Amino acid sequence: MPSRTLWLLGAGLLSLAGAVFAAETRGLAEATQSGVNPNPVQLYRPQAAPLSAMAQLGKAIFFDASLSSSGALSCASCHSPDHAYGPPNDGPVMLGGADLTRQGARAVPSLTYLERQPNFSIGPDKGDDDNIIDLAQMAALGQQAARATKTAGGTKASANIVPQGGLFWDGRADTLQDQALFPLLDPNEMDGGSAEIVVEKLRHAPYAERFVELFGAGVLKNQRLLIAEAMFAVARYQVEEPGFHPYTSKYDYWLEGKARLSESELRGLRLFNDPDKANCAGCHTSAPTRDGLPPMFTDHQYEALGAPRNAALAGNKDPGYFDLGICGPHRTDVSEQTQYCGMFLTPTLRNTATRHAFFHNGVFKTLEEVLEFYNFRDTNPEKVFPRAADGTVRKYDDLPQKYHGNVDVIDPPFNRRPGDKPAMTEQDGADIIAFLKTLTDGYQVEN
Repeated sequence: MPSRTLWLLGAGLLSLAGAVFAAETRGLAEATQSGVNPNPVQLYRPQAAPLSAMAQLGKAIFFDASLSSSGALSCASCHSPDHAYGPPNDGPVMLGGADLTRQGARAVPSLTYLERQPNFSIGPDKGDDDNIIDLAQMAALGQQAARATKTAGGTKASANIVPQGGLFWDGRADTLQDQALFPLLDPNEMDGGSAEIVVEKLRHAPYAERFVELFGAGVLKNQRLLIAEAMFAVARYQVEEPGFHPYTSKYDYWLEGKARLSESELRGLRLFNDPDKANCAGCHTSAPTRDGLPPMFTDHQYEALGAPRNAALAGNKDPGYFDLGICGPHRTDVSEQTQYCGMFLTPTLRNTATRHAFFHNGVFKTLEEVLEFYNFRDTNPEKVFPRAADGTVRKYDDLPQKYHGNVDVIDPPFNRRPGDKPAMTEQDGADIIAFLKTLTDGYQVEN
């Protein structure tokens, strides 16, 4: 939960609606008396409406298992509506392929709250859309402009040029339409085979007539157009269906003054925001936007955290294989920007308490394990990483040595060294987890 743009309570919130945390100590101290937010704000939520014909078609496709080679795997199989559109299983990855025995390459991310995800870009770490440059502009600036520079505390990109936005753990898709196509054709996932096979199935699907109604009879004869419209329909379903972005967590209602947080949850919130302790809000922004949109609990940026290797993944049996995130192997257009190797997208923490696989490789199964990683990675690495045959701790064992300089060792709690006091106590961790559980959607407000 390190910070790339130091998130200071009060000063960092600028003119956020209602100044929720304008006076952190005073505000939370007041809240502890009743558990109600002393500075409530009004959050903007899109109004629910009946699904359009396009979105209804997308819903049918989203739940259609016949598009997979196994006939048993649909989009909803890995992105279950009953699990915040995340994985329903307890394993690090989902299984796919023709006989549902092939491991997916990475932990399945949730499909919730993607409607506000910006396109992938590499640019200044300011969070301002007009200050972001795309890959073409980045190339024009030259490799040197974004090359990592060594500092006494670790590695920082010159001019704070950082990757941000995009979908998947490596940001290789920009639109929900593109994102929907990858799993459909991936041999480790739905394994739909070739475009020709998928098109033939779409032509004979129970909902095929809906394509004709929306686009005319010619759409069924145009392979490229049919797939494009099918994936666009899935995207429309994700945009229009309120379940993908409900903003109905206890924390959302607390922000509005409609729910009470317990003392443990309030302590967890304070620790979550404290830049010298857990510092979670440095990457997982917890404040509403200036125009009243609920917080996303991600800054949409990328980070190299040096998570331990997951021996449960079949691909990791090859000691020479490494998942380098932005640098590959699933995307190749940024592979030469080696200062970003090992970086993965910061996910939203909304509904994180419903998950059983954390980080890109699903190496952690519980929030307790995640907090221990953040707390002990640098002070007591033997608690986190395996040991080599000679007894030495194999720190950052899932990243080649030449990229270890990309790992964040500057931002709290990663600014400590072996033997230092960890940033959080056991009680701190329990309180933070209590707060994280308030981010689960479906909270019922007391009347």
